[in-house]
Amino acid sequence: MAAFLSYEFLSNIRESISWRLGFLIGAILALGILTIRRLIPESPRWLLTHGRADEAEKVVAEIEEQVRKTHPQLPEPEGEPIAIEQRKHINFVDISRYVIQNYPSRGVLGLSLMIGQAFLYNAIFFTYTLVLTDFFGVKASSAPLYLIPFAVGNIAGPLVLGPLFDSVGRRVMISSTYIISGVLLIITGVLFTHDVLSATTMTICWCVIFFFASAGASAAYLTVSELFPLEARAMAIALFYSAGTGVAALSPTIFGALIATHSRTNVNYGYLLGAGLMIAAGLVAVLLAVPAERRALEDIAKPFTEARDGATSQRRRVAATAH
Repeated sequence: MAAFLSYEFLSNIRESISWRLGFLIGAILALGILTIRRLIPESPRWLLTHGRADEAEKVVAEIEEQVRKTHPQLPEPEGEPIAIEQRKHINFVDISRYVIQNYPSRGVLGLSLMIGQAFLYNAIFFTYTLVLTDFFGVKASSAPLYLIPFAVGNIAGPLVLGPLFDSVGRRVMISSTYIISGVLLIITGVLFTHDVLSATTMTICWCVIFFFASAGASAAYLTVSELFPLEARAMAIALFYSAGTGVAALSPTIFGALIATHSRTNVNYGYLLGAGLMIAAGLVAVLLAVPAERRALEDIAKPFTEARDGATSQRRRVAATAH
């Protein structure tokens, strides 16, 4: 929709206004997200660990009430209850130390996946219209139309491949989507270098590449969110996203400089770099990915606030089931 509206703005509205309207699209979406967020209940796990057990019970009861409308007999919770210590504030330093000491390999995995996908997206998406106008002679006002099928590929990938991350497994799907998209990028770069592709066929190539890359990128966020203790999950996403995006922030500058040379070979060097990062991240996933499919979050990573042996009786404990 954004690509289509950009085309309309650039074609039918004068330039001094059209780009401002383009920015406005993002602002409207942000306001929509804020509105929807207010309607979504808080995580019961988060409420429980922050001393708000009554609210957590209420949220769970509401969810169970909705589910009973279609499944009257709810299954019994599996696993032993976990005793946790309720804490209203958890120090970021304590959580970071805990993660580094207990889950260093998961940190390497999350950072690799985030850097690979962020570099690929930033490099390709932010400079694709420049490639179309500089190397294929596409008018700047028409370039957004080529982003529509590009966006379709991004949507289709997670929708089609998403269920396989639960049925086939995380390790196989994460590694394969990253490696396949990297290999396809290498092939596309070679074809681009030898001037085999047109603007249309180049767009088709990107659709196929990001069909796989988009599913892999979605899995990167999922991986970071599910592999760390529940109290550290939001912080982990923020940390790895900022670190990965910080490294990948150089990619549009690198690609812009390569495109400015008007050399297909130079641009392909950038493609090879992006492909290399994606393939490397896929290989890291082969070695370090955690089989988290169909498992409770507490089984994947024990809560940071889980009551330790020797905890004093003065500490307030609440039993939380694994599901």
